[in-house]
Amino acid sequence: MPESIAADLAGKSVLVTGASTGIGAAAARAFARAGCRVAIHYNASLNRAEEVAADVRFAGAQAFLVGGDLRSSAKAREVVEAVAAHYGGLDILVNNAGGLVRRVPIAEVDDEYFDAVVDLNVRSLVAASAAAVPHMRRAGRGNIVNVTSIAARNGGGAGSVIYASAKGFVSTFTRGLAKELVRDGIRVNAVSPGVITTPFHERYSTPAMLEAFRTAIPMYRLGTADECAGAFLYLASDALSGFVTGQILEVNGGQLMP
Repeated sequence: MPESIAADLAGKSVLVTGASTGIGAAAARAFARAGCRVAIHYNASLNRAEEVAADVRFAGAQAFLVGGDLRSSAKAREVVEAVAAHYGGLDILVNNAGGLVRRVPIAEVDDEYFDAVVDLNVRSLVAASAAAVPHMRRAGRGNIVNVTSIAARNGGGAGSVIYASAKGFVSTFTRGLAKELVRDGIRVNAVSPGVITTPFHERYSTPAMLEAFRTAIPMYRLGTADECAGAFLYLASDALSGFVTGQILEVNGGQLMP
């Protein structure tokens, strides 16, 4: 996406959670190319986050690294507050942090696993959003972009029903929060990736599973993290999507056409 198309993003502060790898890293780099001041959140992958920060700075943008385990509501709030303090406010929040944890059939789901999935995919997003809203309200504007999944619509693959259900929460939360915040000048939308070649699938999907996914996609290939990046710029740009809120933007090669 040419920088001039989303020129209104220049100078805005953006926090991308889970930005050290995959879709989050691609989004952070895209926001840098659009001239944003980028906060790169990471948990365990400091080295990868530093690589993303170097790319952000190479693009001529400011980079701020902020670490923390967002499964803790208190830590999620701390991360948001640290970014707002560093940049003097927060214009855009990308709730990208999340994960499958592991594939578990329903008969083997226990409280520990359930809590791990919900804390990572739901609690983190709710806490970060709640912390970001006061800063956006004071500014009279803001954009929250959540990351849901095709799994929220189709139930997910084998052993991922709890993850898929958590992403269903994210999609519903997106719509409900959009209604709650619309009069504050804050838009809330979500990006819903399909099967994207990221560490997520390297960790949780076998080659046979990925081949089965590929043959079910009309484009007959898997997507890349960079192919998701434009969706974030579009939804975060008031110039491009100022009349769009409460929407789920599907990026899946035609695998699902709701």
